[in-house]
Amino acid sequence: MTTKRIIRISLLLGAIVSLFFVPWLLVKAWILPLPDTLQEQVDEAIGHGFDGMILYVDQAGKAPQYVVSGWHDRDSKIPAKPHALFKIASISKLYDAAAVTKLVNEGRLSLDKTLADYLPELEGRIENAEKITLRLLIQHRSGIPNFTDTPNFWAAPTQTYEESIALILDKPANFEPDERYEYCNTNYLLINKIMDNALGYENFQFIKEEILKPLNLNNTFSSLREVNLNHVMSGYHVGHPFDLKTDEQGMLATAEDVGLFLRALNNGSLLSPKEQEIYASLYKFEHSGWVPGYQSFAAYHKDIDAVVVQFYNTTDPKLYNWNLAEIINNRIYKIIKKQN
Repeated sequence: MTTKRIIRISLLLGAIVSLFFVPWLLVKAWILPLPDTLQEQVDEAIGHGFDGMILYVDQAGKAPQYVVSGWHDRDSKIPAKPHALFKIASISKLYDAAAVTKLVNEGRLSLDKTLADYLPELEGRIENAEKITLRLLIQHRSGIPNFTDTPNFWAAPTQTYEESIALILDKPANFEPDERYEYCNTNYLLINKIMDNALGYENFQFIKEEILKPLNLNNTFSSLREVNLNHVMSGYHVGHPFDLKTDEQGMLATAEDVGLFLRALNNGSLLSPKEQEIYASLYKFEHSGWVPGYQSFAAYHKDIDAVVVQFYNTTDPKLYNWNLAEIINNRIYKIIKKQN
């Protein structure tokens, strides 16, 4: 048997074996014929096991599209609503990065000052606090352990800064500052604390005044305390028997509000030219988010000049639904591009 034939057989066997570790649902979602319409694709997502989905598309020169399927509240049999509030999780980091950018431009924060400068009480409690700059926190290059990686964290999530930061105090760094990139929620926990201290009040008020109000984003909120729960889409986690809607998990917004914010962030209308230059040197212009019961995606596709926001209200422990959502997102992009 030739070497080339052995290699081909090995590759084939490897591909066959790998399929045993890929849920067939993902394969099915990937190979199904592409639907003609966004509504068909969103309905198809519900058929794959999501309880509810909201899609918002803002393409230049066209009216915004709102597409929904499934349940807003499964137990009460309330259909999905296009303008429901949704827990946007880590998409909120885009708002935080924009707020820091504005504070830096105003001279109220410095990207080169360190964690020890801003929060001296953490020197000696967080390794390398005297070397980790605000810039490295924003860019996820600090090396600080991620507090949400604490075993069983999501079974009883922390609710305060003090509870959250206590989970990583006195723990060794994962790497030296600026050595590499590692996504870490602790970075933005600290950034929010630094902003609060610099402002003398909760930084969401600054975000509201400097970002939300100028863009007329009236359906973006800091927490469940500010909203009517009936307006919040229910969230479900596979294996968990209850609706997760009442769990406090940070910012909420409609898909439209997220889309309008993302459009402004990308086209430069949110930030001044100097601020846009600062932001571009710091962080990305799209994001996704995950908390139990809620996964969200917000992206700008430059080639078709379209902002696309997808909300899915079903998660699972092994993140198969995350991978499934990414497949569906890609198919939605292809449909939009095809419609052009």
